[in-house]
Amino acid sequence: MRYRLFGRTGLRVSELLLGCMTLRTEEEARRVVDAYAEAGGNFLDTASAYGESEEVLGAVLGRRERFVVATKYTLSRDADDPNAGGNHRKNLVGSLERSLRRLRTDYVDVLWVHLWDRRTPVEETMRALDDVVRAGKVLYVGVSDAPSWFVARANTLAEWRGWTPFAGVQVPYSLVRRDVERELLPMAEALQLSVAAWAPLGGGMLAGETRVDLASLSAGERAVREEVHRVAAEMGCTAAQVALAWVRQQGVLPLVGMRTPEQVADAVAGLGVVLPPEAVARLEAAAPFERGFPADFIAECEASAFAFGSGVVV
Repeated sequence: MRYRLFGRTGLRVSELLLGCMTLRTEEEARRVVDAYAEAGGNFLDTASAYGESEEVLGAVLGRRERFVVATKYTLSRDADDPNAGGNHRKNLVGSLERSLRRLRTDYVDVLWVHLWDRRTPVEETMRALDDVVRAGKVLYVGVSDAPSWFVARANTLAEWRGWTPFAGVQVPYSLVRRDVERELLPMAEALQLSVAAWAPLGGGMLAGETRVDLASLSAGERAVREEVHRVAAEMGCTAAQVALAWVRQQGVLPLVGMRTPEQVADAVAGLGVVLPPEAVARLEAAAPFERGFPADFIAECEASAFAFGSGVVV
């Protein structure tokens, strides 16, 4: 297992992140977390809204300092309480305190904003996040499922005001869902943010899972799945390993939900899979994607002398 820096921080996170949303029992969680840790994995990702995931995870952590424990807040904890959801200070404090109790820890390494809340001012969210960092209850912060302009504005405010900026973003990303390449991935690269991809296997669609209803897939989805399986057969690896390798080769950290040690072993074994350029081209041809305006338009302008004159810009 290799490690990557988390955004513009010194925190080392493993190149394979473990999603804990689907862990249901302590026995199941202990087997999966132990297998993951033995392979060198250190990033455990959960959320306040993932049922009993936090409590199950808290019961099996053991060497707490060995792991980078991440949780999220935003989603409602009580549908009858209008303040039990959202990105405002009251929900942040209430959700975080509950998460700490359930995880049986004094702090979390990463607290993600789970979802953009258009009703809460960005200034309130970033100041409240900075406060819990200064209080020692959170070490780093990130944001999930938010527009690129919001993330950029939030980090600019944090930089200007001396607050803790987002170090990473979490997005849905796979060969069957590439739309984050339009704005979010370029933004993350420009701001030096780590990117964690949830559903990197397309909800199991790209793996060899028998529970996938092939009849329900679109023609495009079937084409991508078939190409993933062809490449896997040619390379002598599993379809899941190919799909995850493609995500990693985009500079993105796959966040994978695994429920058995066997699934952990398969994902870890796949870390050695490197897709040759020809295989990458075939996979992306099966999953055509257009960045659209303004990216394509700007690229066209830069390729001609019309915008910036003749000559090579280095």
